[in-house]
Amino acid sequence: MKLVLGADHRGIDVANRLADNLRHHGHDVECHVPETVGACDYPDFAWAVGHAVAEGRSELGILICGSGVGMCIAANKIEGIRAAPVHDEITAEISRAHVNANVLCLSADLLGMRLMEKIIDLWLKTEFVGGRHQRRVNKISAIERQSDPADVE
Repeated sequence: MKLVLGADHRGIDVANRLADNLRHHGHDVECHVPETVGACDYPDFAWAVGHAVAEGRSELGILICGSGVGMCIAANKIEGIRAAPVHDEITAEISRAHVNANVLCLSADLLGMRLMEKIIDLWLKTEFVGGRHQRRVNKISAIERQSDPADVE
């Protein structure tokens, strides 16, 4: 699978380890991480990853910052992105199965490496179930277009 991964200064070490692990499992991984260890701005990396996914250059994206929250907020500003802050296996599964999240946001500070690997593995394997959930995703897309989601059937 073609994946794009991004991290700020707080997630750079985790991102590099996760990218190596994903490549080891046969994934094609493009990485956007700071070139130096000094403080940087997470929206820059959310932009790069979000646009790679939104433009179809990558199937799915993974973002890592201290909490996962800033990356998630920034990525969700990009049309077509459904980024989810995930902190356990349940939210990993639901974010894919029910929301069809296309960007996974993780906390470098709050999650251990083993848990992040389990989350990513489950997230990548989980398929969108569609049905009533498709209608809800369509409503999210309507909101992106500044349309009333109540008008979507």
